[in-house]
Amino acid sequence: MGRGKIEIKRIENSTNRQVTYSKRKNGIMKKAKELTVLCDAKVSLILFSSSGKMSEYRSPSVSRMSEILDKYHKYSGKKLWDPKHELLSNELDRIKKENDNMHIELRHLKGEDVNTLHHKELATIEEALENGLTNVRAKEMEIFKMLKKNERILEEENKRLNYILQHHQQMAMDGCVREVENDYHHRGRDYHHSQMPFTFRVQPIQPNLQEAK
Repeated sequence: MGRGKIEIKRIENSTNRQVTYSKRKNGIMKKAKELTVLCDAKVSLILFSSSGKMSEYRSPSVSRMSEILDKYHKYSGKKLWDPKHELLSNELDRIKKENDNMHIELRHLKGEDVNTLHHKELATIEEALENGLTNVRAKEMEIFKMLKKNERILEEENKRLNYILQHHQQMAMDGCVREVENDYHHRGRDYHHSQMPFTFRVQPIQPNLQEAK
């Protein structure tokens, strides 16, 4: 007795829905791989779960997913993105190409991968290196002159500060000398006064009043 026909409708229970998605996703991925192997087909498959998780499969002969999308665009005539996105894609390709060229030029300037270059290309690299060396030496000389100038400024500032320091020290010493001299003179006056003789006041002799009687 065969299985009854399953009604295709949304599974309300979230757990059952996730289990069913996982099983059927694995099944459709298996079918895509079988088509690739058995029929030498180029298959591209993109799945998004209800939670937003992405799963994808592409045939080993397909280097990137956009290759399949470009083919779809070409044969179906349907635009998968607007002109703004297409311009952005072209701009990204241009930047990538420029970046690759810059890496190649950088390797050449380092002396790498130059065996296949022609004489004219080598001459251009040599000229670029000479110009770069000239600019580097000019900048190096500019920095050297700036350092010498700063050194002279520091020396002059050091001389000025030493002069100010010596001047203040001399002023301090002069002040100490004057203080010692003033103290010496003050002590000298005190000593002179202490050596003066005592003065006595002579009282007049009063007559003997008894004798007068």
